[in-house]
Amino acid sequence: MQIAILLYDRFTALDAIGPFETLRGLPGAETVFVAQQAGPVRNDSGQLALVAEATPAEVTRPDILVVPGGPDQAAVLTDDALLDWLRTVDAATTWTTSVCTGSLLLAAAGLLKGRRATSHWLALDRLKEYGVEPTGERVVFDGKYVTAAGVSSGIDMGLSLLGRLGGDELAQTVQLAIEYDPQPPYDSGSPEKAPASIVERLRGDTGPVLKDPTAPAS
Repeated sequence: MQIAILLYDRFTALDAIGPFETLRGLPGAETVFVAQQAGPVRNDSGQLALVAEATPAEVTRPDILVVPGGPDQAAVLTDDALLDWLRTVDAATTWTTSVCTGSLLLAAAGLLKGRRATSHWLALDRLKEYGVEPTGERVVFDGKYVTAAGVSSGIDMGLSLLGRLGGDELAQTVQLAIEYDPQPPYDSGSPEKAPASIVERLRGDTGPVLKDPTAPAS
């Protein structure tokens, strides 16, 4: 089984690493990072790079596709070559998945039309532009399509999918191995729970496309 994780300039690192750390526990699975060019690909902060071993031309029939999000996707959402590749590999995948605004990429490729999907809370409404029914759920299964909400939810998505592929015991074993036992110091992980001032600041700083929430406001 081949698991392909897409990388592109300014992707969000945890979107890719969360599913990687969970799904790599599947026995016999081969994980490959894919980018337009083989080599290091910088994340949204520019301070971290993951190494892509293969180009899209070299990965044509992955069993599982993982598409991470990123803070400014204007270029990739209109990249015809990338969207064509997503449509091509999707025809053969068993599971096509995304984390955060990665669902916008799947939607732009026409893969989620008429389906339910989730994304980062700041990007949920944008799914409607592509004929997708947005939902605020953390992980959404709709047929073979699995979408996860913002950034950290990629861990939940990976464990949920791992449970379906390898059984509950395997997923529980991986969860314990990575000690995924969330006990956050603040109850501010969703717009419904966070202070209104923070929610509004993030909405104002990001604009129509999700951008780096740690960057200073313009």
